[in-house]
Amino acid sequence: MTRDEIIKLAREACDPGTVDAWKNGFWTLTQEELERIVRAAEQAEREACAQMVDHILKEGGGTYADAIRARGEK
Repeated sequence: MTRDEIIKLAREACDPGTVDAWKNGFWTLTQEELERIVRAAEQAEREACAQMVDHILKEGGGTYADAIRARGEK
């Protein structure tokens, strides 16, 4: 995931009825908000990996492990 994608997940996970979690260069989160961010990031990464597997099965061109490792090199 990119930095911008993670920030977007964080903003979406924070309670909109409170002060913006990003303020003065720092994030202020509750444990519940942090857990929602982590769950959302995990789900997004699982989906991205599943799409890579689908691509490899249909198109060939590498191994699952290589494709997953390459995600960290973006």
